[in-house]
Amino acid sequence: MKKEFLILLFLIIPVIQMNSQDSKTIRIPLIGDEAPSFKGQSTNGIISFPDDFGTSWKILFSHPRDFTPVCSTELLELAQQQEDYEKLGVQIIVLSTDVLTMHTSWVKALEAVKYKDREPVKIKFPLVADDKFLISKRFGMIHPSVSTSENVRGVFIIDPDNKIRSINFYPMQVGRNMDEIKRTVMALQTVYSGQIVHTPANWMPGDKVILPVLSKSEKEHVGGSGSAIDGVSWFMHLSE
Repeated sequence: MKKEFLILLFLIIPVIQMNSQDSKTIRIPLIGDEAPSFKGQSTNGIISFPDDFGTSWKILFSHPRDFTPVCSTELLELAQQQEDYEKLGVQIIVLSTDVLTMHTSWVKALEAVKYKDREPVKIKFPLVADDKFLISKRFGMIHPSVSTSENVRGVFIIDPDNKIRSINFYPMQVGRNMDEIKRTVMALQTVYSGQIVHTPANWMPGDKVILPVLSKSEKEHVGGSGSAIDGVSWFMHLSE
């Protein structure tokens, strides 16, 4: 009997250890993956993602906590760019592990703030309540070494096909550069447009793009009179 008990114990312990490790593992969906779907209460009502967003580009932001100064500056800057994102066909979703009543109170407070001498602005995008951590865990936004109850600052840019195209995580103490996030969206839309182009370092709208592949005709006319292709090197070609 004692021998059988020891054998059973020997078999069970590895399973317990494996389950314990799995419970601590948080998988972050990768670039090219389908963005996880979810439903949640938000300041704009029930959100069903991605169904409610059609074929729009989407940005999912996570932040640690409502009514904190860094998070407040981020939302105020994001609210200032709402019209820019509307023109780009981008919809914004903000998420944290706070309850809905906290979100609602925070939005109301932010809409009364005069930040950087700018007039207060109404926040149109939804803040989703994830106090059960169900959405945050699906997107790998809770990093246990930092906190088991608050999100780090995550940014997922998701294309019209609901594929993740960009992922960024920032520490709780560092606010995000909203202009860089918008620039990334515009770069992604440029390479998504159907043309086979890439964008170089520090690319801004209107700058030249990289042609990763040249046709035989393009190769013959690189640098020639009237050519729109700039042959920087045999391995690098730029075009308007």
